[in-house]
Amino acid sequence: MPNQQKKIIFCMAGVLSFLCALGVVTAVGTPLWIKATILCKTGALLVNASGEELTKFMGEMQYGLFHGEGIRQCGLGARPFRFSFFPDLLQAIPVSIHVNIILFSMILVVLTMVGTAFFMYNAFGKPFETLHGPLGLYLVSFISGSCGCLVMILFASEVKIHRLSENIANFKEGTYAYKTQNENYTTSFWVVFICFFVHFLNGLLIRLAGFQFPFAKSKDTETTNVAADLMY
Repeated sequence: MPNQQKKIIFCMAGVLSFLCALGVVTAVGTPLWIKATILCKTGALLVNASGEELTKFMGEMQYGLFHGEGIRQCGLGARPFRFSFFPDLLQAIPVSIHVNIILFSMILVVLTMVGTAFFMYNAFGKPFETLHGPLGLYLVSFISGSCGCLVMILFASEVKIHRLSENIANFKEGTYAYKTQNENYTTSFWVVFICFFVHFLNGLLIRLAGFQFPFAKSKDTETTNVAADLMY
């Protein structure tokens, strides 16, 4: 492939990586990971509510990795509330999982910026064959994509397996018991998913630029090795 086309491909990959880094930084700081609907189970059972009456006992919340807000309803009007994970909810959440989500998100940002620098260096500089060359691009793209995948898996397990929304709604709520009715991943979660997909796409762009996947031997190399063995 001509050098000019390689430069264009590497520039595209670098721009995509840079946009991903900005997107993940924004996603980490915004409370737009989950939007949940919560039912005041105690109030609904007391009045035996059903059908449209349940709307008087339906609240909602949305939150991210650091803070969130919501509205509780138990038939007596809306009660807005705000919360932060640190230090307010340390007793209600799986702290180790939550900290790991934040840690891998930060690693994802750093590696994505490193990937951006690598792509631009390969486009306009004279890359080395080890880290700055194709092997380095593949390596950074793979590790970054793995970090994005881990962030999504850990967050999904925290929400679904450890019932994060329900624990938040019931934290220090002695009178009423709340149950999660519906949960939807929102903007910030899908930004991380897009970032994961972009790193996979970057791997395909590197291959499109004419570089073999790591540990894949070309036919020319195999032929040379066979000839060398025969001569030996």
